[in-house]
Amino acid sequence: MKKILNNPENYVPELLEGLLAAHPDRLKSAAGDVHCIVRADSPIEGKVGIVTGGGSGHLPVFLGYVGRGLLDGCAVGDVFASPTIDQMYNVTKAVHGGAGVLHLFGNYGGDVMNFAAAADQANMEDDIQVETVLVAEDVASAPPDKAANRRGVAGMIYAFKIAGARAEEKASLAEVKAAAEHALANTRSMGVALTPCIVPQVGKPTFTLGEGEMEIGMGIHGEPGTARTPLQTADDIVDQLIEKLMGDMDLSNSEITIMINSLGATPLEELYIMYRHALEVFKSSNTTVYRPYIGRFATSMEMTGASITVMKLDAELKRLLDQPANSPFFEHTQYA
Repeated sequence: MKKILNNPENYVPELLEGLLAAHPDRLKSAAGDVHCIVRADSPIEGKVGIVTGGGSGHLPVFLGYVGRGLLDGCAVGDVFASPTIDQMYNVTKAVHGGAGVLHLFGNYGGDVMNFAAAADQANMEDDIQVETVLVAEDVASAPPDKAANRRGVAGMIYAFKIAGARAEEKASLAEVKAAAEHALANTRSMGVALTPCIVPQVGKPTFTLGEGEMEIGMGIHGEPGTARTPLQTADDIVDQLIEKLMGDMDLSNSEITIMINSLGATPLEELYIMYRHALEVFKSSNTTVYRPYIGRFATSMEMTGASITVMKLDAELKRLLDQPANSPFFEHTQYA
């Protein structure tokens, strides 16, 4: 294993210490715990607080989207491990400005269980009203009739953006929750993995793929995909991913935003090759791309691979997507 680190057991607290030191004007810790990251100006009076959480190893997800127009806080777990109930509770309490808190996070068992307990604690001990929205948009992880069982992957960034914009408008908790749900109802993701990654504390690959193999639909923790095949061309990969996305949600004659996301090691050059062909495919079905996002948005350590996420737009989603946002990893200037 070749990684730039000290003691693997200190991997997460050291990265969090570095992150907080680099962005003191934007971020701070709560309850004396670097695993509890909140906006530097939290809590904001009269604004719904939006909290996420999950394991490390996915930067910029999850904590990279704590900032104006996005999230108010994030509970950070160890690599690929859920944060604790106390960390989720402390973040919830730290961002509460009197208008309630939305828990917005990926559909993973440990996170679901711990966030539920943290919400109960915040309600009973601090009289904080908490609502929950689960991100479950990975079409590879379950069929449409079992969509509630799907994993949450890069599509959560669209949910953060839409809900965050609505919260900045001082909308009510019910309205912010509805905005997140509306975004996710119109969002789908599909990915491909070419190589595994290495969890520092484990020191070996999370799975194995042959030199000439790839896996369509693999999850960001190495969860099984839908097909393991010989390595294919960029255009063929894009065709397969978009076919799955369009088979799950009709995108023809519509306007979308698209995210071409590196899972860690895949360079920007290859993402733009993918976008080039994705645009051609969408044009053939009269699907218009309004805003493309191309880069590293939700990773899996140094995994080689990419995902495509689309959100079908309507007037309200487009309006909220266009609102400004600002975090250490996401700068979004409002269009004129």
